[in-house]
Amino acid sequence: MAQLTNGDRASEVSVAELVKQLSEQTTQLARQEAQLAKVELLAKSKSAGIGASMFGGAGAVVFYALGALIAAAILGLATAVAAWLAALVVAALLAGVAGVLALQGKSKLRQATPPIPEQATESSKEDARWVKARAHTAKQ
Repeated sequence: MAQLTNGDRASEVSVAELVKQLSEQTTQLARQEAQLAKVELLAKSKSAGIGASMFGGAGAVVFYALGALIAAAILGLATAVAAWLAALVVAALLAGVAGVLALQGKSKLRQATPPIPEQATESSKEDARWVKARAHTAKQ
């Protein structure tokens, strides 16, 4: 900061220098904050990627466990009826479950289409009407 030797001129220079320093420091702070946010998001996204991979692995293991459970059901039923009939019964049950899930999924998809946020759209239209009405009454 410059010393005050020439009265107003020196204070103008010092104010200008202060404004310049403020601008530089603000820019530097903004860059540092952006860099910090970038580092933080990178760490979080890496952690999220690992978590998602673990969920994927869990899904694969559950898939194989379900296959083993189905095989156990077939083998258990095969003690009472012929093996081919046991497999046919379990396959029919699984097809029935798949059919019910497919119908429920179709129903949910039908409810979700068209993918337009209807309540938000209507609320926005209502807000626009309110603003127009307020602007109209303000003119009068």
